[in-house]
Formats: sequence, C-alpha cells, structure tokens
Amino acid sequence: MTDEELVYRAKGARARAYAPYSNFVVGVALLADGEVFDAANVENASYGLSMCAERNAVMRAILEGAHHLQVVAVCSSTSPPAAPCGMCLQTLREFTKDPGSLRILLCNEKGEQAEHTLATLLPHGFKPEDLPRRA
Repeated sequence: MTDEELVYRAKGARARAYAPYSNFVVGVALLADGEVFDAANVENASYGLSMCAERNAVMRAILEGAHHLQVVAVCSSTSPPAAPCGMCLQTLREFTKDPGSLRILLCNEKGEQAEHTLATLLPHGFKPEDLPRRA
C-alpha cells in the first residue's frame, strides 16, 4: 500500500463522518499488519462521547487482530492539515512498540501534506511498560 493510496482512502473515509455539531470531519486510513482500516469521526450530542477517526481506526484494527501499526493517514479540512489530538496520539502509542517508526501522514482537501512520526508528535508518551506489574 503506497502513501498515496492511504491518503486516498483517508479522504474517502471523511465522507462517512458524522459531525453535525463541529462540522469538523476527519477521515483516517491506518495500515496495520499489511491491512488497511479506515474510519471517520463520530460525534454525539454529549460531546464527551464523541469518537475521533484515529481511535475508531485503531479499534477496528485491534478488533480484527491487527496489532502492528505501520502508517496512519489523517485527512481533515484545515490548513495546515491537522494532527491527531493528544488522546488519539496516546491511543496510537498503546499499540506501537517504536514510536519513531510509526509514520503519520497528514493531508487536507487542498492537497497539502505533511509527514511526522509518533515520536515527533508525542515525544513523551505513556507506554504500557510504565505501569507496575501485579504479582
């Protein structure tokens, strides 16, 4: 799967977003274990119950048995393209052994693109190993 194909899938996922309150629609295409999982954000009148596109894509991947995240393409309408929120970055961190290897492609409707790694966007993320193990 090329970066261009992932960006195309992320843009397509935006069309399925449910964002009647913020009108901020986001689409994501996540490559994990060689498979693509796309998703969009879904809002709720009780704002705290809303789900970001990134977390929806990660949950789809995990529930389908894909645990090795490789590349994430995030498409929004902002200029410059919006990066995932802190909650989404931390969710990506949960399922990434090496945050320096997880590429995050940002894009928008205007064709602007940027590339980062999870380590760049979340330099001090909390990892599962930070929790004490119970005996």
